[in-house]
Amino acid sequence: MATIDLNGVMFEVDEDGFLQEPEKWTEDVAKALAGQEGVTELTDEHWKVMNYLRNYFQENGIAPMVRKLTKETGVQLKQMYELFPQGPANSACKWAGLPKPTGCV
Repeated sequence: MATIDLNGVMFEVDEDGFLQEPEKWTEDVAKALAGQEGVTELTDEHWKVMNYLRNYFQENGIAPMVRKLTKETGVQLKQMYELFPQGPANSACKWAGLPKPTGCV
């Protein structure tokens, strides 16, 4: 398993850079991961999506389907791609500290 250094803390990641230890996630980790994709400022909309993803994952053990994510957060799919350059699965879930989704988001 690969590791990355985010703000001086080492994290295990998969081959696509998804954290393998969601419990080690912090807001600073989200900011660092966003920065790797060129996003330097996280807005309330970013946090709303990431917090929803984290809560859903903690309750269900998986990421939600995109349809549920957009319905529950009120963030439309087009806006989701504006907020998260690689979309809900590849950016939003990664920044939220979730493992790589398998067929959901």
